Amino acid sequence: MTQARRPEFFDRDGVLDTPEGRTAMIILLMFPVLERLPSERRGRRIARLLSEIFVTDIDDCLREMGVGDMSVPKKVKRAAQALGERCGGYRSAANAPEPVAALAAELAETVPGLAENPQAARALARYTLETRTGILTAPAESLLAGRIVLPDPAAGLVLAAQE
Repeated sequence: MTQARRPEFFDRDGVLDTPEGRTAMIILLMFPVLERLPSERRGRRIARLLSEIFVTDIDDCLREMGVGDMSVPKKVKRAAQALGERCGGYRSAANAPEPVAALAAELAETVPGLAENPQAARALARYTLETRTGILTAPAESLLAGRIVLPDPAAGLVLAAQE
């Protein structure tokens, strides 16, 4: 969650710094982890627990923001659905013949602020694909122990934007 709140994503690259934008970034960074975990022994259980933590965090955040008790369950349900739908869309895009273009298009649709900034969407797509490659090739024991190394968004997005 800390990585998803890095200022580079918001200040420089146009992801809206709103609850929706922050949630979109959390989902985006959870995607490669949730994609990899089921392939490991004990990974399905950990993926489920990670998803449950996400839902609980959304519930807590909504209540802290003062969202009415009657609407919280509906909003939490929508966030949980978004997690599954977006991970599926990101997976399809990442496996497309031109993954950067496909993922950039998907991000422009799902990450607030990126529809107006196609260059930032492409940079974030490259960053996400780099993150995905690192997680997919990381040692299973590190991943299952929660030791996940993510690329520095400042370096990754700057380099990608300069291409």
